[in-house]
Amino acid sequence: MGDFTGQVVFITGGARGQGRSHAITFAEQGADIVICDMCADLDAAPYPLADRADLDETVALVEKTGRSCFADIVDVRDPDALDAFVAAAVERFGRIDVLIANAGISGNTSLQDTSPTAWSEVVDTNLTGVFFSIRAVTATMMQQRSGRIIAVASMMGRSSSPNNIAYTSAKWGVIGLVKSAAQDLAHHGVTVNAVAPGNIATTMAQNDSLYKIVRPDLEHPTLEDVNPVMKMLHVQPVAYLEPSEVTDVIVFLASPAARHITGSVIDINAGASARYQ
Repeated sequence: MGDFTGQVVFITGGARGQGRSHAITFAEQGADIVICDMCADLDAAPYPLADRADLDETVALVEKTGRSCFADIVDVRDPDALDAFVAAAVERFGRIDVLIANAGISGNTSLQDTSPTAWSEVVDTNLTGVFFSIRAVTATMMQQRSGRIIAVASMMGRSSSPNNIAYTSAKWGVIGLVKSAAQDLAHHGVTVNAVAPGNIATTMAQNDSLYKIVRPDLEHPTLEDVNPVMKMLHVQPVAYLEPSEVTDVIVFLASPAARHITGSVIDINAGASARYQ
């Protein structure tokens, strides 16, 4: 862990789940926090997305640490809104030191069942939104001659599974985006990396829609019913990891210890990466 006193950390999709974990941890280590979230549902996501109350709760939890939190409702698919939000954050804090491009949704549909609209909602959020987020902070970080960018990919960005075509495609794209951006920014003091989590204990991976896909043999499958199947996606005998386990790796990538790590993807997937290159 590190000391981020005097730094500003910007997290997309910060209203709950992994984003909230990142926000609170960096605040506890001295950083001021900037978070945004769409705070609305999308048709492609078969589970409730975060709302304004979730965003407000994260702000309160950050401020409870004694740090400042600048937050607003912003859709990462909207580059103008994202640019304006980043400009307002820089005006308030004077800098942005870390971007965690975390906003994402899961579609849970097959090739045959994914509509053009569903494809666009997932890919535009999970891939294009990461591009817009990186682009929004790049000028500030280049001017500072320093910055850390960490995008949240997935073990599905290294492999694949049924009923996940848009999500998988987008997460593979995030890894390519990170590697390309790392080269473009290498001479400006900015590193760009990705983390690739496995099954994380958040609403995205724990919802009734996914349970029915995982256990179609049951009429009303529960978390307990799907745990044995979810364990099979990992190598270590654990069905889900905690958001804090992703946060710990992101904190490392944002720290001085990782100053010469760029263009890399760090797997946090209970050994699932043992099965692929």
